[in-house]
Amino acid sequence: MSTCTLPSQYSTEAAATILDKLLPSGIGAVIDGRVIPGTGRAIPLTAAATGEPLAEHHDLDAEQVDELLASSARGAAAWGALDGFQRAAILRRVALVLEEHAEDIALLESATTGKPIRDARVEAAKVAEMFGYYAGWADKVMGQAIPVPGDWTTLTVRVPWGVVVAITPWNAPAFTAGWNSAAPLAVGNAVIVKPSEFTPATTVLLALLAHRAGLPAGVLNVATGLGGTVGAALTTDPRVGKVSFIGSVSTGRTVAAAAAGAGIPTVLELGGKSANIVFADADLDRAADGAVAAIFSNAGQSCVAGSRLLVESAVHDEVIERVADRAARLRVGDPFDPATEIGPIYTAPQFAAVGTWIDEGLASGARRVTGAELPPAITGTRLAGGTWVMPTLLTDVSTSNPLETTEVFGPVVGAAAFDSEEEAIARANGTRFGLAGAVWTSDPSRALRVARAVDAGTLWINAYKTIHVAVPFGGFGDSGHGRSSGPGVLDEYTQTKAIWIPTGAPATPFPSLARW
Repeated sequence: MSTCTLPSQYSTEAAATILDKLLPSGIGAVIDGRVIPGTGRAIPLTAAATGEPLAEHHDLDAEQVDELLASSARGAAAWGALDGFQRAAILRRVALVLEEHAEDIALLESATTGKPIRDARVEAAKVAEMFGYYAGWADKVMGQAIPVPGDWTTLTVRVPWGVVVAITPWNAPAFTAGWNSAAPLAVGNAVIVKPSEFTPATTVLLALLAHRAGLPAGVLNVATGLGGTVGAALTTDPRVGKVSFIGSVSTGRTVAAAAAGAGIPTVLELGGKSANIVFADADLDRAADGAVAAIFSNAGQSCVAGSRLLVESAVHDEVIERVADRAARLRVGDPFDPATEIGPIYTAPQFAAVGTWIDEGLASGARRVTGAELPPAITGTRLAGGTWVMPTLLTDVSTSNPLETTEVFGPVVGAAAFDSEEEAIARANGTRFGLAGAVWTSDPSRALRVARAVDAGTLWINAYKTIHVAVPFGGFGDSGHGRSSGPGVLDEYTQTKAIWIPTGAPATPFPSLARW
């Protein structure tokens, strides 16, 4: 069920109409299921596809942040008091409502970020799936009975942290809002999602739909506003039990340090500089397809993007040619066109950063293979004012090139040749990132050797960029710590409580004190 329809082509006016229709109260904090406009500094939103002003929202003031936290604390108390079966039933209804409104979520995401509608539709469907998956876990959070010396029965139970703050990025706002809220909700926490100030709209819609489905007041709130004000207040407030963060290494470290200073633990999913390793015995057509999907989907604005393409020397030129040919045929343009595969860079600062890293990579010896001129579908329209970067393939990237170790976060892949398995592994592990990677080979033994040897939280074999909420996801090193999905994430969002029950008459009133 959708209340909006896809316009025939993208324009700022069409995007604004979608925004107004789906969020008639405007963009603001969601507190107790209602939109509360901020009263602080105005935050302008730009249509990335055209570069034109789209809308604005306002930073929250200190009183509004306090109101939001008080609401979440009340929500946590009420939600945590329900049993898992009650929470599961409500979360299943949330999943159904999100599924019914998936087209609205996708349209709003495409309108406000410039994400191609085909990608936005896939991500919106995944959000509903996340809530359905964790609804199934809500009534299965179990403790243990632990044997101990003496006449005791000792039990453990898992209890929620209370209020969890989830700070999400601009590259996939709806997807990451669902990814970082469904699991903590399932185990009894209230969640405050703090979306990027650049892309808050779909997070607001998601929370409103969840409350419409029956989620109680205060259980899923949204804190719109700036990181330096709203984000800083949320990550240091004593009413917050845990913080999850998805974003850059530098910001993640700032968030983690601030939270740690307040005694608040964090789950961090940070950047990546993933190596995509192709051996000469691989299916080269399949590997080339995988390399294109790895880096160019979502215009490279992905933490797991395969931004380093390492190819065995014997087939290096052949693979580069195949990747270049496929990259040149990707459809770049109108986000509302279902055939479009590449949209704009979603923020102006990131657009500038991508251009800078391309220039520095070329200045450091890389050779451009693709990625020069925008197509007429953009240059001849209002889209020419948008933040577009063509799919860019650079080769001859040395280990000293900035493209080797810097997360560009755009549609830019740096390629290089290697001569041995050992060299490929060493090159793959030559950065402080450790989020994802892939190996392409027809040799199963080699595939497993390389998969084990590469320092990454996720490693694909003859595939790339498939993730699912049922599988643990997270990184090593500068890519963060903790896991944000899979059954194990339920432990991230609960604490263990031990309960001791005497089952016999002790010889002394407190025999354990003598042993201490």
